[in-house]
Amino acid sequence: MITISLQSGSKGNCIYVESCGVKLLFDAGISGIQAERRLAAHGRDIRQVDAVIISHDHSDHICHAGVYQRKYGLPLYVTPKTLKVATEKRGLGRLKDIRYFQSDGLLQFGSVTVQAIPTPHDSVDGAAFVVISNNKRLGILADLGHLFDGLDRVVASLDAVFIESNYDPDMLANGPYPAFLKKRIEGPQGHLSNIEAAELLRESGADCLKWACLVHLSENNNVPDLALRTHRGIVDPNLTLYTASPYMSSEVLSV
Repeated sequence: MITISLQSGSKGNCIYVESCGVKLLFDAGISGIQAERRLAAHGRDIRQVDAVIISHDHSDHICHAGVYQRKYGLPLYVTPKTLKVATEKRGLGRLKDIRYFQSDGLLQFGSVTVQAIPTPHDSVDGAAFVVISNNKRLGILADLGHLFDGLDRVVASLDAVFIESNYDPDMLANGPYPAFLKKRIEGPQGHLSNIEAAELLRESGADCLKWACLVHLSENNNVPDLALRTHRGIVDPNLTLYTASPYMSSEVLSV
């Protein structure tokens, strides 16, 4: 299994996963042109993608879904509640190839299974995902809300993970955001801090993890070096760590 973060952050999110001939995009928060060019730079053709799977209704995850379908002919996998809210609020345009899933269900693409895991993030019906192929398990765990029950067991089962590490508590507390937004970010429907993400990785006992890529870093309340330094002070020193950029694609990561 190989994977590429095409972009991660409040300006847009999209992750590519490929295994056993199956090609998947998770979220459609960057423009079609950006996704096409960034995949092409890694020798991949967006028109060969088998599915676009949407995690939740926030704009940075779904706003370009209509373009992915109309321009590139990609089927859109989404929960009914997520599509309803996104259609009302995001102006997705004409959609014709919609395939529904449940936020606690399974999707099957050939020999590749995608397990959806409901999250308490402040969206209508959000999901995180585990991609399972060739006895390997890749987690796509972002916009989680808080460290909910069972999340540690999910992480413990993984071989690699994209894990939300959104903010540094001191930067958030002393930063420019209004009080209501700070409360939302650090609240039970918001995001995980660097410390929470690192402690989750440590306490889950995820002995099989080959690597963890920190995603959805806030541009105002975090910096990559700080996120990495926080994690390296908490997690197993042998765990390989990456950060996903809010402006460009990552290298190709293998599981």
